[in-house]
Amino acid sequence: MGAHHLDIAHWGMGTEYTGPVEIEAKAEFPKKGLWNVHGNFEVKARYANGVTMYVSGDRPNGVRFEGSEGWVFVTRGNYQATKSDPVTADANRKALDASDPKIMTSIIGPDEIHLPVSTNHYGNWLDAIKANTQPIAPVEVAHRSCSACLLGHIAMKVPKKLKWDPAHERFTNSDEANKLLSRPQHKPYGTDYI
Repeated sequence: MGAHHLDIAHWGMGTEYTGPVEIEAKAEFPKKGLWNVHGNFEVKARYANGVTMYVSGDRPNGVRFEGSEGWVFVTRGNYQATKSDPVTADANRKALDASDPKIMTSIIGPDEIHLPVSTNHYGNWLDAIKANTQPIAPVEVAHRSCSACLLGHIAMKVPKKLKWDPAHERFTNSDEANKLLSRPQHKPYGTDYI
């Protein structure tokens, strides 16, 4: 679910075409057995615009935006696209909530940011192809959302504050972290063999 939530976080922060400039994390990894995926984790990512984003499995499944006038929380509620999608244990959790109910009913002014609306990603994608325009979820945005998740995972494995250059997509202070940006490819599979 990480890329889905980070997509929304990046959209709200205005960073959907870039990435963090600093990232650090801590995580618990199994010490034995076949399972090698992290357990509890905390990721802290700072962006060039000054926003700091926290990602953790200990927080509610969703995105919380905090500002000078309160907070807004958005999630998928208990919607599941597949049986493995996480849902909240709290059946009363709202898919959209705020610290002050007035935030939920405020009117977006003509000079404020208006986000596009899509009720069907597939239909929006087909419409964009026909119109030769960008869909609501462009491929570059998907790449940046996914790569932010991967950067968090790398930071879990390299225990220090990592400096990231989003323009060149390289760490500027860790050869160890840069080595984790790709995996060996096995012939005949992978882009190295095309």
